Amino acid sequence: MNFESQLTPFYRMVPNEQHQYVGIVHLLLHFQWKWVGMVATDNDNGEKFMQTLLPMFSQHGICTAINEKTPAISQTVDNFSSSLLNWANSFSPTISKVNVLVVCAEPQTITALIWIDMVFSYTEGNTQFFTGKVWIMTAQWDFTLETLQRNFNIQNFDGALSFAIQSTEMIGFTRFLQLLHPNFPKGDGFLRIFWQKAFNCLFSDSSENEERIDICTGEEKLEDLPGGLFEMSMTGQSYSSYNTIQAIAHALHRMYSSRPKYTSVAGTRRWDNTNLQPWQLHSFLRSITFNNSAGDFVSFDKNGELEAGFNIINWVTFPNQSLLRVKVGRMNPRALQNQKFSIKKDVITWHNSFNQVLPLAVCNDKCYPGFSKKKMEGKSFCCYDCTPCPYGMISNQTDMDNCFKCSEDKFPNKEHDQCLSKFLSFLTFSEPLGIILASLTLCFSLITALILGVFTKHSNTPIVKANNRELTYTLLISLLLCFLCSLLFIGCPNTLTCYLRQTAFGIVFSVAVSCILAKTITVILAFMATKPGSRMRKWVGKKRSNAIIIGCSFIQACICAIWLLSYPPHPDFDMHSQAEKIIVECNEGSVSMFYCVLGYLGFLAIVSFSVAFQARKLPDSFNEAKFITFSMLVFCSVWLSFVPTYLSTKGKYMVAVEIFSILSSSAGLLGCIFFPKCYIIILRPDLNSKDQLVRRN
Repeated sequence: MNFESQLTPFYRMVPNEQHQYVGIVHLLLHFQWKWVGMVATDNDNGEKFMQTLLPMFSQHGICTAINEKTPAISQTVDNFSSSLLNWANSFSPTISKVNVLVVCAEPQTITALIWIDMVFSYTEGNTQFFTGKVWIMTAQWDFTLETLQRNFNIQNFDGALSFAIQSTEMIGFTRFLQLLHPNFPKGDGFLRIFWQKAFNCLFSDSSENEERIDICTGEEKLEDLPGGLFEMSMTGQSYSSYNTIQAIAHALHRMYSSRPKYTSVAGTRRWDNTNLQPWQLHSFLRSITFNNSAGDFVSFDKNGELEAGFNIINWVTFPNQSLLRVKVGRMNPRALQNQKFSIKKDVITWHNSFNQVLPLAVCNDKCYPGFSKKKMEGKSFCCYDCTPCPYGMISNQTDMDNCFKCSEDKFPNKEHDQCLSKFLSFLTFSEPLGIILASLTLCFSLITALILGVFTKHSNTPIVKANNRELTYTLLISLLLCFLCSLLFIGCPNTLTCYLRQTAFGIVFSVAVSCILAKTITVILAFMATKPGSRMRKWVGKKRSNAIIIGCSFIQACICAIWLLSYPPHPDFDMHSQAEKIIVECNEGSVSMFYCVLGYLGFLAIVSFSVAFQARKLPDSFNEAKFITFSMLVFCSVWLSFVPTYLSTKGKYMVAVEIFSILSSSAGLLGCIFFPKCYIIILRPDLNSKDQLVRRN
């Protein structure tokens, strides 16, 4: 036997089913249907359907609530009905929770489902078994029902979506159906049998004897049949059959047209028309390409498969058993990757139980923004709880697996579903706190300037001359600068203000405390010098006082210089301390240097307090040690409480604490030392005389 005669080439005249399965997955994902049911017949086709789709569903996050195989149709109707009823009872509680059913729509499966609905209707009084579902059918589905099912309510399938072999309406096909007659062509027994079943009648010469069935006249019209029994349009199956015949015809035509050029393998014998073998068409079919009468291009790929896709059909049914097929999408494997699947969801008609709202197919309600999914133990991954996003995190889409943090320049809103932009936070001159502190600064500065003016005007009076007049002026000027330096802390920090804030504060306050220390030492030396035979007179003088001020201030200036040269302060943004704000602050650069400045200032204050405390009992007329003691007590108390308060606050309130400490400590020095003297100068000038001072002494 010739080897070629043993070959049986296979040509698929329908699109590859794999494209249909991919289309089903695309369809479910497009409508976000993640909780569906699967039904197939308990046979090899149904098994292949399940084994192919289930892994694809799992890969794309789609869960199946039910995976059922309908019983095979048995010979006995009663046994078949009983087995279907038992099968339906086993999964009826589950199917009620499923809105979408993916069905392997071969005739056996559809017949079984129709029988289930009929059995439930008659035996259980439950007509809602399949009502309100979205049916997704494969391309094997043909809505033409058997005559036994002519009374079945096809509106259960209203809104169904099915895949159909890509087809085009043939010109003249409907006219051909309209002209069909049961007696033409002659001897076509199939048409007579179909006619009797479709119109539920018998011809007068029929051998069957049914008294209650009408007589067929032959004048019945196919277009009068309900759509559930017969469709006047060409189905995908019919279109495939048409293309098959066309392909064979073109192959035969090409073979016969080219026969003078070909001989058999054995020798010179040409093609034998009477003994044509199937394998002889193979070389012509595999390369055949043609346009059919509908204008569609027909060709095979290298695997012998028809290069075509699937249409997605929306089935619209009506109470009179008529139906309408609406093309709503397409699965075209030859298109670009992101264009293979297309659908027009706006033209889809859903089952009336959904009120034209997109059906939902999820295990539970969606997790809305502000929540994230939490797996439910012991259940499918499509079933989950919704948990609120924790503090500082958000979710801005539905069904998010995890919440996430906002970027550093944003913060979550109260609903935890979006990030809001943080606003810059720093102590400004326009806010109430800034206005109050700036006003206090200007007020104290003005008072200090007035006191300086009073002392300058009365510079020759005994009370001003006492205890070194130049030291008094230096102390007042340094206190004025202390008040004014607090203004550096208000406003948006920049490089210059960050450089000057702590260094100016440290140096100016060191000068002020040094002046107080010098005044106290001057008082002590003055009283010691007044004693007969005392050698302390040579230590009394302006040079000693200036040396104390310059020496103590120079040490602080050196500390600040080292700080600026090594780790200088600089503007910085604190993104994390406060959720809704970006704190604009001066980074101190080196915290150790900052506390060195404070520590040295504290050391000077303690020394001044100790010296003043020792001199507090000297006569009041010539010494102010008692007032200095009290002023330094206030000064030390303020700065001792400053440290813990400063460390416990953030942002602009930390700055406000330091400004308040500067103002209160400076005001304590100003008030305790100079207010008593101003009282005498302004209100009791009679006491501001040398005689009074000597008498009181």
